[in-house]
Amino acid sequence: MATLTASQLSQYERDGYLCPLPALDQAEASRFRGLFDRFLDQRAEQLAATAARNKYQFTSQMHYVYKWVWDLITHPRVLDPIEDLLGPNILAWDSNWFIKLPGDKTFVSWHQDGTYWNLDSAAVTTAWIALSPVNPENGCMRVIPGTHQQPQMAQRETDSQDNALSRGQEIVDGLDESAAVDLVLNQGEMSLHHLWIVHGSEVIRSNEPRIGIAVRYINTKVKYVGPGKPMVMLVRGRDDYGHFDLQDPPSEDRPAGAEDAHREIIDRVRNAIMAEK
Repeated sequence: MATLTASQLSQYERDGYLCPLPALDQAEASRFRGLFDRFLDQRAEQLAATAARNKYQFTSQMHYVYKWVWDLITHPRVLDPIEDLLGPNILAWDSNWFIKLPGDKTFVSWHQDGTYWNLDSAAVTTAWIALSPVNPENGCMRVIPGTHQQPQMAQRETDSQDNALSRGQEIVDGLDESAAVDLVLNQGEMSLHHLWIVHGSEVIRSNEPRIGIAVRYINTKVKYVGPGKPMVMLVRGRDDYGHFDLQDPPSEDRPAGAEDAHREIIDRVRNAIMAEK
């Protein structure tokens, strides 16, 4: 049974995003927020000493290791609209917690995800699930509607350590920033955006943290065109293609040896995303 309306499907096709959509009820959102806060508290010193770009990598790919993150990214109210967009057979390709704490200088420059992901199809959708209120004051994501329909835009790589992107990439020119839309979310809501839409976010200006996870879902038909065979997890349906190395779901919320396993997975996923075609 479809979750998204015909109007919402048309909007996604036209504009390249949907926001807001319900994902978690209040009790669920509070539970997941508590688990993430505990994860951060246990690593406070390490995070404080880590540059913004590396901090975002440090909190990536947790769905491979922590069952509670797996439970979050496979929640039916998250996956149902994804299925409406991508079809019944879905892989989780990548996940990143995007956190901004008061006083952070972290930002995300204007960019297009598809430039570096080495995927042969646009059958890719990102869900951004909010575990805190998300608004312009705490650096919500911004998109420029319709840019997913334009030709790929030139990007350059920078050395900014406050840029959360893995390459510090930014679009060179040709943007109409006056058309940008803020993706404002309440706790427990999510936005969806297209692989090629131009998006970014600004520095936090409030005392309220921004906490959310971005999960990149792909249709099982999608091929990776870089070197090697990256890991993925099957989150719905079946995989009849075998383009990726399927991983089993984690069985514990805080498994023994999680940090070492997590570090190895981050390195492997990062190498795939950073690989040159």
